[in-house]
Amino acid sequence: MERVLVGSADPEIVALETRLRAAQLDADVAALDLLIAEELLFTGPDGQLGTKAQDLAAHGSGVVRFRAHEPEELRIRRVGADVAVVALRARLAVEVAGALVRGTYRYTRVWAREAGGPWRVVGGHVSEVPAT
Repeated sequence: MERVLVGSADPEIVALETRLRAAQLDADVAALDLLIAEELLFTGPDGQLGTKAQDLAAHGSGVVRFRAHEPEELRIRRVGADVAVVALRARLAVEVAGALVRGTYRYTRVWAREAGGPWRVVGGHVSEVPAT
């Protein structure tokens, strides 16, 4: 992730994004469980809100399977000691219910430490980046 970082370095958040990427590629539900907040608010590319339980179930059942995840650009903005906003552009190949979807996508994620707990994704959004 460091190679695609734009702007100020933030090793702590870069490491979290690296762990999240690996968990997605490995369909590691236990790792995802640790990295995602219980009350996640996440908007998918279809505009629908998704929950942590739905995300874990999709990875665990194989309904969603990341086949490729190539980061192109990572930007991080700290908002105090316990909140960071991340914008990640990546080329993805994701199998969804047996159909392979390829494209470039932009994730916006909010990482936070709630009540002194560990860093977790508390909110976010993903959308496709139109081809130029």
